[in-house]
Amino acid sequence: MDWLGSDYPFSTTALAGKHAIVCGASKGIGAATAQMLARAGAKITAVSRNPQDLVDSLPGDGHRAISLDLEDTNAIGKFISSIEECHILINNAGGPPGGPLLQNEVADFEAPFKRHLHAAHTLVRGLVPKMEAAGMGRIVNIISTSVREPIPNIGLSNTLRGAMASWAKSLSSELPACITINNILPGFTNTGRLGSLAASINEKTGKSIEDVHAGWMSQVPIGRLIDPLETGAAIAYLCMPIAGGIRGVSLAVDGGRMRSI
Repeated sequence: MDWLGSDYPFSTTALAGKHAIVCGASKGIGAATAQMLARAGAKITAVSRNPQDLVDSLPGDGHRAISLDLEDTNAIGKFISSIEECHILINNAGGPPGGPLLQNEVADFEAPFKRHLHAAHTLVRGLVPKMEAAGMGRIVNIISTSVREPIPNIGLSNTLRGAMASWAKSLSSELPACITINNILPGFTNTGRLGSLAASINEKTGKSIEDVHAGWMSQVPIGRLIDPLETGAAIAYLCMPIAGGIRGVSLAVDGGRMRSI
């Protein structure tokens, strides 16, 4: 985006002294979020299976890369124990393959729920005391517009994202006053995940990738894919100290695709 340079929309000291843990940070929206938070002054712990390249590209210093399998609850616990201070947690992970829900076996739900809901819950339970001790906490979950309007041919993902949204809304009434939790609902975003999803739909339904993309764009009033940095900017704002009054919301960054209010 043009404004990523000198016209970057946030003060480069807005998050100075804050430590942000960004899951799924090696690519896509996770990487864009890490970039935005770093440009606002935060120190980033980038969590993914291959995060080092991202950390090397971030502005500022003090960032670090942690290779972590979010399906491994014991490894997550050890990671939490290594964290001395935390102000921001971005829950983000790759979604499950597309396809009709009736084609999924019960076993197909296990790994995605571990990677998303179980991992997020483990991280939040372990990090909330550290956030409360620091006097500020921001938890943002990157989920999907499907929590409001299920998307055809990604039934397992729709189910998972809905569970994440309800989990977050429940927590919004339980967390200490200094900690907020909110959801970002990305629309059709220009990431590798979207390409993989189109390929998966093609494989399972026979619809061409071109037709899949055309069907998506016909639903988006702005007529284009969302840039991941646009989504990252919305996430960064929710992490600012000034955003403390925003709690328990699900914010769509979808170019107007959703028809619901």
